[in-house]
Amino acid sequence: MRALALFVSDVPAMRMEADAMTQENLIERLVAENEEFRRLRSEHQGYERELETLNGNPALSADQHWRVSELKKLKLMAKDRMEAIIRGNRSGVTA
Repeated sequence: MRALALFVSDVPAMRMEADAMTQENLIERLVAENEEFRRLRSEHQGYERELETLNGNPALSADQHWRVSELKKLKLMAKDRMEAIIRGNRSGVTA
């Protein structure tokens, strides 16, 4: 009986792993097939790289602080749009 309880408690974790794999597969397909998604992903990664560079600087100027704020907003907008595309493709509708 205890073994069954352990198995049942693992079901949500296994379902989350399966969902993550499904999302990874969907993202791989979107990168291969959707030009907008590919562009947004590239922009998002570029914003992240620039943020890492700026955040590695111990003393930022006022302009650099402004740029960090701008990059965070741009990165979030790209992520939001990518999530909308993912949701649309999950339901079979192009976002």
